[in-house]
Amino acid sequence: MIGCLYTVVIDCPVPGELAGFYEKLLSLSRQEDAGDFIVLQNAAGTPVVAFQRVENFRAPRWTDSARPPQMHIDVMVADLNVAEEQVLALGATLLDGSDKPIGYRVYEDPVGHPFCLITPEEA
Repeated sequence: MIGCLYTVVIDCPVPGELAGFYEKLLSLSRQEDAGDFIVLQNAAGTPVVAFQRVENFRAPRWTDSARPPQMHIDVMVADLNVAEEQVLALGATLLDGSDKPIGYRVYEDPVGHPFCLITPEEA
C-alpha cells in the first residue's frame, strides 16, 4: 500500500457556498474554514471533502468533452424521490439526459460539479 485516501478536494469559485451544499447533502460538519479553503468532516471527525477557491473557475459540463466532469461523487440514498426533492431544495439541478432510471439519477451541484444519487441494487 502506498497510502490511504485522506480527503477529496473540489475546486470552486466560492468555497463557503459549495461547502454548505455538501454539509447538508452528506451530513458533514466543518472541521476547518479558512475562507478560501474549507474542510468538512464526518461524525468521527475524519476529513472527508475540502473546497478550495479557484480564480477563473470553469464549471464542468456533463457529456461535454470540451469541459469534462473529471470526477463525480455517488451518494447512496434510501429513496430517490425523497432525496431528489431534498437536493433540489439545496440548489442542485437534475441534468438533462438523466432519464431517472431506477437506481440512480445525475445532478449538478450549485457550481456545476456532477454527482449521482444512487440506491442499493435491491432497492
